[in-house]
Amino acid sequence: MKFRITPLNFGTAFFLVLAVYIWLYGAKITGSKYEHWSGTITIIFLLFAFVVSFLDIMLRNFFPKTKTLWIVELSFITLTTIIFLLVK
Repeated sequence: MKFRITPLNFGTAFFLVLAVYIWLYGAKITGSKYEHWSGTITIIFLLFAFVVSFLDIMLRNFFPKTKTLWIVELSFITLTTIIFLLVK
């Protein structure tokens, strides 16, 4: 199996780093009322990392070319960001 670096790999790494950081230092970095929810927030980010990793594996099976895979994954990240900002 050939290892390919994709945008969702970076997303998975980001969520894992964020989960470990919140687990170590707590959720007080947010400055909000959720300071005591560090464990729950850590589990949520670990779940996000698992889902993004699983999505990356699924998309690798559908798009064997690396260039096409990058375009599809960047489009997915862009669409997700736009929907998040519209809902927010």
